[in-house]
Amino acid sequence: MEKKLIDDCFYVEQKRHGMWNSADKEGNGLVTALTEESCISGTRFYLKGMQEGFSEPVKVYSSEVSKL
Repeated sequence: MEKKLIDDCFYVEQKRHGMWNSADKEGNGLVTALTEESCISGTRFYLKGMQEGFSEPVKVYSSEVSKL
C-alpha cells in the first residue's frame, strides 16, 4: 500500500485487514486506527502532546485486590 505524507511530519498507510497506521519520518510507529481520518487525528493529537506535554488526568483511580 502507498504511504501518504501528512503535514510534512508523518506518514499514514493502510495495512492488512483495513487498519491504518501512522509512522514518523524515521519509520517509528505512532498510532493504529480503524479509519484514515481517525489515524491522522489521533497522530496529530499524540504528536502535539509529545511536543507540548499531556495534561494531567482530572481523576486517578486505583484498585487493590486483597484476601478477606
